[in-house]
Amino acid sequence: MNKSRRMVAQQANALSAAGFAVLQIDLHGCGDSSGDFGDASWDGWVDDVLLACHWLHEKTGDAPTWLWGLRSGCLLAAQAAARLARPCQFLFWAPTPAGKPVLQQFMRLKAAGEIMAGDAKGVMETLRQQMAQGQTVEIAGYDLAPGLASGLQAATLAAPTAQPAGNVEWFELSTRDDATLSPAAAKAQGPWETAGWRVRSHLVQGPSFWQTTEIEDAPALIQATTSALCAASATPDGANP
Repeated sequence: MNKSRRMVAQQANALSAAGFAVLQIDLHGCGDSSGDFGDASWDGWVDDVLLACHWLHEKTGDAPTWLWGLRSGCLLAAQAAARLARPCQFLFWAPTPAGKPVLQQFMRLKAAGEIMAGDAKGVMETLRQQMAQGQTVEIAGYDLAPGLASGLQAATLAAPTAQPAGNVEWFELSTRDDATLSPAAAKAQGPWETAGWRVRSHLVQGPSFWQTTEIEDAPALIQATTSALCAASATPDGANP
């Protein structure tokens, strides 16, 4: 989140200028929200998204709903949509197909710290055992509660089936001029298309700003995202801002 907040704010402003009502939220235990990160749970975060959708619906009436996620936030959006009592569209930024690799990557931060301290033996296995026993573990200065770890580990980017299929604007970034959509992304899109969702892939020039050392911008992503949502809104079966 620390690396991504600037890009998300820029995109929210761009969408707002284009006529969309945008609600940017901090999940429980993050940013300006109440609680500590160690108090967060995956189910609680899904509830946060649903609460935000209901609040926005009260403000905007019948305007169609878009759920926008970055990386594992796309997993959260998909799960929330499955419990949302109205149709929605999706804006995915570099979605991860499953939460398990995200959790493992986060756990490696702990292992890397132990390597620097000369005590790396069995760190990953110890972390897994602690979480399996329902213990909160400390990683890179953050307390990771079992309710968040288990939910993230089980999450997959599954298309909601309890509502009519709609639009999915799927964005990937690359700094290469000759880049193509990765096989992993293409594979992840398949089940959505089979379920009837209209998936449009976009590959734009820009850095993986959520993991770069310095805070970086991807202006091409902001422009392409705004254009894509405006185009989707103009179609007869699309969403109006």
